[in-house]
Amino acid sequence: MSQAVILISGGFDRKIRFWDASNAACVRALRFQDSQINCLQISSDKHLIAAGGNPKINLYDVNSRDDSPILSFDGHTGNVTELGFQKDCKWLYSCSEDGTIKIWDLRIQAHQRNYECLFPVNSVVLHPNQAELISGDQNGCMNIWDLNAGACRAEIIPAPELPLRSISIVSNSN
Repeated sequence: MSQAVILISGGFDRKIRFWDASNAACVRALRFQDSQINCLQISSDKHLIAAGGNPKINLYDVNSRDDSPILSFDGHTGNVTELGFQKDCKWLYSCSEDGTIKIWDLRIQAHQRNYECLFPVNSVVLHPNQAELISGDQNGCMNIWDLNAGACRAEIIPAPELPLRSISIVSNSN
């Protein structure tokens, strides 16, 4: 499936669907066996799809005709709420309602790092500097995690006790 744009969707029916955006046709579907699909992410090189469910993460090869995941990651104990790839696709990060953020090395099937939060984590993004994760939790806290130090560098509370649902970041540089 070598196309310039990849559009995918997933939901409670446990299917990842590939769409042709020009005619709104579903051109392929994969089955996510374990649970509903909470989040999806396509790697920047367009070769991998990460799908997060409850509590598993599956990694699929975009171009494979095999519906089986190429890797599965176990370690969260609740719904995986968001995930993403490091820019060179060497590792994956995820957050969960279990109150953790995990970093997964794509060469092995275990998490490399684990960050404990006090509340369920709804959102996590990788800073463009590739050295910080920013998370938002159910209690309204936004944390900046320094990946080199392996610890929370700052906590920002924009609206106490109001859940942060989504965080987005973009670089000002070209």
